Amino acid sequence: MPKIVDHEARRAELAEAMWRVVYRDGVAAATVRSIAAEAGWSPSALRHYFATQADLLVLAMEHVIAKATERFATENWTGTPREIAQHALEEFLPLDRQRRRAAEVWLWLTSHAQVDSAARARLSEADEGVRRVVDFAVEALAAAGLVARGADLGAEKARLHALLDGLTLHALAHTELMPPDRLRVVLAGHLDSLATRPQGDDATL
Repeated sequence: MPKIVDHEARRAELAEAMWRVVYRDGVAAATVRSIAAEAGWSPSALRHYFATQADLLVLAMEHVIAKATERFATENWTGTPREIAQHALEEFLPLDRQRRRAAEVWLWLTSHAQVDSAARARLSEADEGVRRVVDFAVEALAAAGLVARGADLGAEKARLHALLDGLTLHALAHTELMPPDRLRVVLAGHLDSLATRPQGDDATL
């Protein structure tokens, strides 16, 4: 009788091995050979599931999305709307090694999305997750009276999402100039600024 292989279980096993390599050594180290060694497989066996490094890093983003979804679902969201918004948005900034590695995977997918449809799909899924949290944060702040009256909430959501992406890129490229404490301060300053607007500023911009 032929042996029944649980392919989903094997993919999950490889996902965990892949993430251990990424977490320990960085995205560049996530090769078919290194993941196979980590999982105790032969490279030829692993290539049955993932033929290229691109396939592996698409899986890496699937892992990142799954873990982020799990954290948001199990988090005890207590505090003021302002505190909750800050805490939720910080999940997307590279404030520790795990989130930095996740950001490195995101950046890799961003650079390959134009030529790899699977990378593009996972990147779109990840960005949609960020967008949902950004929408929640801005709407919660507005409901609490922490966004300037008459502000264009759609524009504020777009600005906040762009800020998160920009901070992430700066932190990855210039770690010494954008350490975790500074990332938190810049994000906090932006959220605080939503409640005020300079004289003459057009709220619809």
